[in-house]
Amino acid sequence: MDLKIKDVADLLNVSETTIRRWILDGKIPTYRINQHYYFSRSEIENWVISHKLITTNGSSPFTQPKEVEISQPSSKLNKTGGNKQFSLFRAIHKGDVLHCVAGKTKDEIIRNTMKKVAKQLHIDAEVMTDLLLDREKLMPTALNNGIAVPHTRDSLLDAHHDVVIVVFPETPLDYHALDNKAVHTLFFLFACEDKRHLHLLAKIAHLSHHGHSLDFFSSRPSKESLLSYIKEWESSISHAKDR
Repeated sequence: MDLKIKDVADLLNVSETTIRRWILDGKIPTYRINQHYYFSRSEIENWVISHKLITTNGSSPFTQPKEVEISQPSSKLNKTGGNKQFSLFRAIHKGDVLHCVAGKTKDEIIRNTMKKVAKQLHIDAEVMTDLLLDREKLMPTALNNGIAVPHTRDSLLDAHHDVVIVVFPETPLDYHALDNKAVHTLFFLFACEDKRHLHLLAKIAHLSHHGHSLDFFSSRPSKESLLSYIKEWESSISHAKDR
């Protein structure tokens, strides 16, 4: 089943009122059945990757306080925020940060990364490489400003947690990004559930437009430093909602 307005509002950290406004303004892909709006998971994913989630001034739902619906109990909002507050931190903690991974092309960097993490993720390296490359053929997963998010929803992790593997290649590489910039940081995203996949993708998309984050990623931080930075950033999102 595809997503409803409430699902998309939760995943993108905005109110249902905002989603309805985006629908009326034609800013978000949707379809209508019997007076109800629905959203295709694949279309929302591509919408996020294409940076339509980010406004022209570089802001994002993840930097704005979430509008509270009068009809929605505050306890429910708090519970939802708690479940996703440190989702990226937890996914990287379960994953890894790899430095100086060899590869001069998209194919090589994906293949070499899968060889390194296959045992850890309990996956077949060749099969996952093929799935990731098939996804790239449909639409490149490079975001702006040197960030890419290789992923595939054709193979969700058989686990109760999400995993993100952050990769710093030996040298920046051409990834067919929309802004034509070489990619210097890759977030390999492996989710265990569709909705969590989209939420993590939206968070990483925002980071690709965050100047301080980009400078930090360019420094090729250690896993410990990266986790500390991400945890602080996700905490600031939570504080923004509370204001």
